[in-house]
Amino acid sequence: MDPPDQHRAYGPDRLGFAALTISDSRTAADDASGDEIERLVAAAGHSLVERRVVPDEIVAIRAAAGELLRLDGVDVLVLSGGTGFSPRDLTFEAAAPLFERRIDGFGELFRMLSFEEVGAAAMLSRAAAGVIGTRAVFVLPGSPKAVALAMERLILPEAGHLLGQARRR
Repeated sequence: MDPPDQHRAYGPDRLGFAALTISDSRTAADDASGDEIERLVAAAGHSLVERRVVPDEIVAIRAAAGELLRLDGVDVLVLSGGTGFSPRDLTFEAAAPLFERRIDGFGELFRMLSFEEVGAAAMLSRAAAGVIGTRAVFVLPGSPKAVALAMERLILPEAGHLLGQARRR
């Protein structure tokens, strides 16, 4: 068994996810990104513990993220929306200072993969990730295509591995 496979063996096989959509215009009824997260989590054999929508406000984002991270069964929190550069895009500012350990490679890889699909506009994404306590947090753009890219290519394949390493004693 090679070292990456050995490390993956420490990780849980089934994860609990929480989805937090950040939007001033979406509601639970028309949250396409949240729908995509829910669909992909279920298809991968994991569970969605909770799903919410909050406005693009730092206090609201931090409060909801904190509540979701305290829920039993949540291993991974995925935030979608508010990662661009408009004045109301505040998700990065809300979440990044909470990271106890940053996962710089996530944002780098997401932008690289996104560049293959959308070109130079990928550099405008402030996708990010980090660990808070023993839980992983991913900050994604709000488009369903960006959510699918991040979930399918990065988060779902490696979240168990990440958590296995973060929780090792």
